[in-house]
This record gives sequence, C-alpha cells and structure tokens, in this order.
Amino acid sequence: MQLTKEMVLQQANAACKNTLMETLNIEVVDFGEDFLVARMPVTSRVYQPDGILHGGATVALAESVGSFATHIFIDIEKYFVRGIEITANHLKSIKEGFVYARATFVHKGKTTQLLDIRVTDDNDNLISLCKLTTISLPRTK
Repeated sequence: MQLTKEMVLQQANAACKNTLMETLNIEVVDFGEDFLVARMPVTSRVYQPDGILHGGATVALAESVGSFATHIFIDIEKYFVRGIEITANHLKSIKEGFVYARATFVHKGKTTQLLDIRVTDDNDNLISLCKLTTISLPRTK
C-alpha cells in the first residue's frame, strides 16, 4: 500500500508522543522529495527570561526536523539515525506566532548526511540558520 502524504505526516507526529517534540508542541507539517518542514508555536513555554524565543528551543526544533528528514529518507528497518553535530546562527528575535524549520539536504550520503535548516517566522523572516550532521548506523539484530 502506498502511503499518502497525510498518512506519513500522521505517523511522524504520532512518533512525537511523550517526547521533547510533544513538550515543545513541534508538529511536522510538510515534506517533499528532498525537504521536511515542522513548526513550533512561540509562547511563554519556549521563552528565555526576557520574553523572546529561547535559542535552545530553536535548536531543538532544528535538530528534530533535520533528524526526522534523515529518518524519512532511509530504510529504518536497517538503520537508525543520530544527530552528531549542530550549529545555529540566531539572526532575529520573535515573541509570538509560529516558527517553521525547513530541512533540506546538502549531502545525502549512505553513512552521514548534512542538512541546512532555515527557521523562519509566519512572514518568512529568517530567524535562525542551522546546519545539522546526522549519521545512519546499521541496526544490530
């Protein structure tokens, strides 16, 4: 049976139950051949003390969407994915609305993957620019 886009999104979001992604209300909202998009509401739950989006919450969103992207594009019966390095440049503050993280592949190797993750607001303003390296390792039986 061929999975529809809606079915894949439902499965991805169901996998977030009882995880950090659920705590931060991260929701996978779109994907295509070489990208994945997730969003996170900007509320007091993800603020730093002075009332703006915490950079750590932004990085958690970026790593979540990048790891999910790698996860979707590999054979999860044979491999598991781990993030091994992430960098983030925070460029703009935000107090409300949503932030959207769009992960696209720079390199899609058999073992390592490099993703560019752009975090934007509701008006497509660039909030943070992140790079994530993931590794796909064989599952042991």
